[in-house]
Amino acid sequence: MEKLRIAIDAMGGDNAPSAPVRGAVHALQNHPELELILLGDEKEIRRELQECGFTGEGITVINCTERIEMAEPPVLAIQNKKDSSIVKGMGLVRKKEAEAFVSAGNTGAVLVGGQVIVGRIKGVERPAIGAVMPTEKGASLLIDSGANVDARPTWLLQYAEMGSIYMEKALGIKNPTVGIINIGAEEEKGNALVKETFPLLKECDSINFIGSVEARDIPAGAADVLVTDAFSGNIVMKMYEGTATSLLRIIKGAFKSSVPGMIGGTIAKRTLKKALKNYDATIYGGAPLLGVKGLVVKAHGSAKEKEFGIAVEQCATFFRENVNGAISERMEAEAAKIRELKKKSRSVTEADGKETLAP
Repeated sequence: MEKLRIAIDAMGGDNAPSAPVRGAVHALQNHPELELILLGDEKEIRRELQECGFTGEGITVINCTERIEMAEPPVLAIQNKKDSSIVKGMGLVRKKEAEAFVSAGNTGAVLVGGQVIVGRIKGVERPAIGAVMPTEKGASLLIDSGANVDARPTWLLQYAEMGSIYMEKALGIKNPTVGIINIGAEEEKGNALVKETFPLLKECDSINFIGSVEARDIPAGAADVLVTDAFSGNIVMKMYEGTATSLLRIIKGAFKSSVPGMIGGTIAKRTLKKALKNYDATIYGGAPLLGVKGLVVKAHGSAKEKEFGIAVEQCATFFRENVNGAISERMEAEAAKIRELKKKSRSVTEADGKETLAP
């Protein structure tokens, strides 16, 4: 079996290098077909490998003398820190010395590096981050959840197509439903971006578009793929995470507030734990940057060993199901349509005397 090479940013995230290194070891134990490349401070990485008792094969360490911090300006960091784990890891993917790159580091730097260093798939206007969120029905893909704050209708159309491919191939959901996040279910509602995007999604034969989805219906699993710009998407994602954390605190507080509550909590603990397990977002690993030539996965900044390990393991599924190949074929097939849509939008722009879409 051919080895799948995955480059890992061992210095990125709140729990580095422990979480990336130990997560990599865990992933290798579950998937011996992987060949992992850890990038960062070699001394720290080898110390962590020694502490977790790893003495086997399958892991290579590449020393990096620079580190991109979480708060650094992304573009400047990518330009100036060529010997950082993020830049060198992306470089390996570009040179095809690795098929994937996983990082819990500076999100902006990962996004910039993915587009500038790794490069876009031909026909993709803008890559987008697809974050899998747990719902009552299983899971939904929120796309875009952080890459492009200001989006255009044709970009959202491509998000819907790429997201549909990912959910079908990576999560096994056949003919996934697609909804656009909106302030109401009616077609005439929404801002200019939603109103311009809606008919494009409605007319797209390659997706299963079901219309608008209100934020309150997302936890119930209203659609398998949730399409939006990164500004709205990131707000939804963080509100989702914050609400889940607050509810857990409230439930725990209620159980501890009285003797009857503590007794009830003890009785309900096992059942509650089993139910809440389905809402554990860490089981889905990281968020892929869909639309780039190689696989780039952004793990959560606070990712611990287990979550990071799953983020590495999901790369195997991505390549086994040939997600990028399917996206490339779809974008090539849709290229003429996108050009025609942009041409029409330019005509509308000139007629209205205002800009809606850039050429």
